[in-house]
Amino acid sequence: MAFNKAVPVADASSPENQANRNPSGRSVSSRRWKANIPLLLMFLPGLLFYILFKYLPIGGLILAFKDYNFADGVLGSPWVGLQNFETIFRQPQTLNVIRNTVVLSFLNVFVGFPFPILLAVMLNEVRRSWYKRFIQTIVYLPHFFSWVIIGGFVVTLFSVESGTINNWIEAITGKPYPFLFEPGSWISIYVGSGIWKEMGFSAIIYLAALTAIDPSLYESASLDGASKFRQIWHITLPGISSTIIIMFILSMGRLMEVGFDHVYVLQNSIVSGVAEVISTFMYRVGLQGGQFSLSAAMGMFESLIGFILVLAANAVARKFGKGLW
Repeated sequence: MAFNKAVPVADASSPENQANRNPSGRSVSSRRWKANIPLLLMFLPGLLFYILFKYLPIGGLILAFKDYNFADGVLGSPWVGLQNFETIFRQPQTLNVIRNTVVLSFLNVFVGFPFPILLAVMLNEVRRSWYKRFIQTIVYLPHFFSWVIIGGFVVTLFSVESGTINNWIEAITGKPYPFLFEPGSWISIYVGSGIWKEMGFSAIIYLAALTAIDPSLYESASLDGASKFRQIWHITLPGISSTIIIMFILSMGRLMEVGFDHVYVLQNSIVSGVAEVISTFMYRVGLQGGQFSLSAAMGMFESLIGFILVLAANAVARKFGKGLW
């Protein structure tokens, strides 16, 4: 019986082979690093933003456990433990502030969440590109207005004395309606103005997700006689379901974060029973009242609840195989 001679295998890690594979003497990782330098430079501003404005301020949470004063500074102020949290929750208005924050945030998330999806689906069905671009420009524009400008629009429309809508109502009924001074109508205006401002910009993510759906699926469904509504229900929405779940999980983290500027430009003393939220409470107590430790304690409580809600939403999504991690 004849045996073939074993052919010696060259050692891939030998210097000779390394030189043959990489004549310049540079490692693959080094070349890859240098090739990605432009991308890393573009990533740097975003990284610095999160470090400076998101991560470094976390150190300020130490104020929640101290009796802060300017003379002693952050580190020198006396340690009081959980006393600031006890002081906050002993105040009668605290529960009302938390309730208002939860209610307004709940309405923002669950009432406003479907609108960007609906807008993206409708824009996806537009076939004339010039008309689609025109509508996109119109609905994106409010996102770039500050809440001060949006507040001016709201007052121009709904004020009792000179509001456009109240001028129409007064011409018909003879009596204007105080939209901005009734709790029910104030909440409706608050939620509606938030949807109008952010709906178009939030739809960008869903429009990007829609481009990943195979057009042949729509052609096959059309040949099978499926209506446009059936195509949206069975192809479009399942195709972006992962994106919807991810955006919903992220929105749950903001359930306790109403935002300061939106509420502040619309609230007034008459509707403070429904318009006083955690952010305005921290502004009034912390900046105006000088009680920085109480403000930090309330902010830490808000962040902790948001963190728990994100974990809970992701745990539910993982049951359906759509978790973020």
